[in-house]
Amino acid sequence: MPFLRSTIEFFIRKLKKDQSYKLENQYSTKQLFYISFYRLLQLIRGFFLKFRIKSKGLVFKGRNVVVEHAYLLRSGRSLILEDYVSINALSQNGIIMGDNVTIAKFSVLTSTGVIANKGIGITIGSNSAVGANSFLGGQGGIIIGENVIMGPNVKIFSENHNFKDLTVIIRKQGESRKGVEIKNDCWIGAGATILDGVVLESGCVVAAGSVVTKSFASNSIIAGVPAKLVKYR
Repeated sequence: MPFLRSTIEFFIRKLKKDQSYKLENQYSTKQLFYISFYRLLQLIRGFFLKFRIKSKGLVFKGRNVVVEHAYLLRSGRSLILEDYVSINALSQNGIIMGDNVTIAKFSVLTSTGVIANKGIGITIGSNSAVGANSFLGGQGGIIIGENVIMGPNVKIFSENHNFKDLTVIIRKQGESRKGVEIKNDCWIGAGATILDGVVLESGCVVAAGSVVTKSFASNSIIAGVPAKLVKYR
């Protein structure tokens, strides 16, 4: 149905402030109806969450979403939290999300590991998305820029456990924290792991399954365990 398609496109363009947004022609009227229906349900659930967080726009909330310390979560013009997302914003800076951020199904965002050592927090820039079943540990601080895309099962860790002292059990030796920064327009492939201290400059591409242990310059394509430079874009 052309009217339904054009109506959906109109609202998404307004929401994203992207006049070039267009749906593929392959969607049937039934599929478009269900897409709209599910988003409406998410919007209704998000209406109640919106009053617990600091939001500048619409909040779309999936089923069984858990947000702890919601007063420390801030979002921009549109936030989508898909089914079974778990967020704990307890940290020094909280969790800050820009406009049009999506957190896909079964993802976990946490900012404080052990209560004795308060974490730094997580920042996600506008038009960025976290893939399904991903984990972001913001204990040492995670900063994700704008227009960053991630595949499923991405893991980002912003702290490490100290373990050098053989006279003290590892869990009593504390943690080291450097933080992680992923700058604008990066693509993090499915199953990639990014460890504490890493800075990925703008335009980097991380191959699926890579373990990133060091920083890389702009427009690097990296792959492997540990990840190494393959070439530049």
